[in-house]
Amino acid sequence: MHIRIISPSGAIDPLYIDQAVARLRAWGFKVSEGAHARDAWGRFAGTDEDRLADLAEAMADPEVDLILCSRGGYGLQRIIDRVPPVTKPVLGFSDITALHQAAGLTAQPTLHSIMCKHIATLPEDSEPLLALRRALAGETLEYRFPSHPLNRPGDVSAPLVGGNLSVLYGLQGTLYDLRSNVKCQMSNVKSQKPLLLIEDIAERHYHIDRMMRNLRLSGVLANISGLIVGQFSDCEDDPLMHASVYETIKEAVADYDYPLIFNAPVGHVEHNLPLWLHGHTSVHCGADGVLLTNSL
Repeated sequence: MHIRIISPSGAIDPLYIDQAVARLRAWGFKVSEGAHARDAWGRFAGTDEDRLADLAEAMADPEVDLILCSRGGYGLQRIIDRVPPVTKPVLGFSDITALHQAAGLTAQPTLHSIMCKHIATLPEDSEPLLALRRALAGETLEYRFPSHPLNRPGDVSAPLVGGNLSVLYGLQGTLYDLRSNVKCQMSNVKSQKPLLLIEDIAERHYHIDRMMRNLRLSGVLANISGLIVGQFSDCEDDPLMHASVYETIKEAVADYDYPLIFNAPVGHVEHNLPLWLHGHTSVHCGADGVLLTNSL
């Protein structure tokens, strides 16, 4: 299997690419790089045109099976309207959510997963790396984690959409927004409303409330079958909001009765477990904890 590494968003320390390539090759993958994967142009990994060219070339190359984005940061929203159709799995999270959203327009599976830094630096026996290997081998992913006091119990099986809340919010009102993805999933899977995954980092508490209220007012939260809330890293509770960050998120979905899962092991943390978006996800949420299974 051939993995192409590209940098469609922020610039990356080339050492992480070197170390990730070595580990992926040790796993048995063929690995190549986009021409501009190591570039730096201000905060970006090359100019918009260079990053777009690497993305388009990776999509067009018939020998490339998977596209690994080296890191997130910022940059995809500047070029997302010029990105060719996403026709093969893209790996990444954070700013890469924009590519996941583009893939969702045709229900193309993509993997919300760790990128080069963590592939390079995590211990070989760490759960994120072991789970990534299982995902790339086509195995079903199964995760068990403790119940959270704010969880709303229930069982649901549905496609999974979403990613970084800030990026999703920035795409609202565009072709690549959640409403478009939800509509696509419902048309592809017997009108099944999808599960929504959200996570974020370093956002003000009231900004998170603003983004969740936008999803509510735009009808997104009324048209999902469950909400999986990952890690909101460095998002401090604001006492003036009279609630914790997680409580504020729950308030935004108070009108709905679908399952809610908080503190899922997904997000801007080392323990960031991979999940296939636009694939099949089943969730059991009960007092005994959460069981999440996920596959292509």
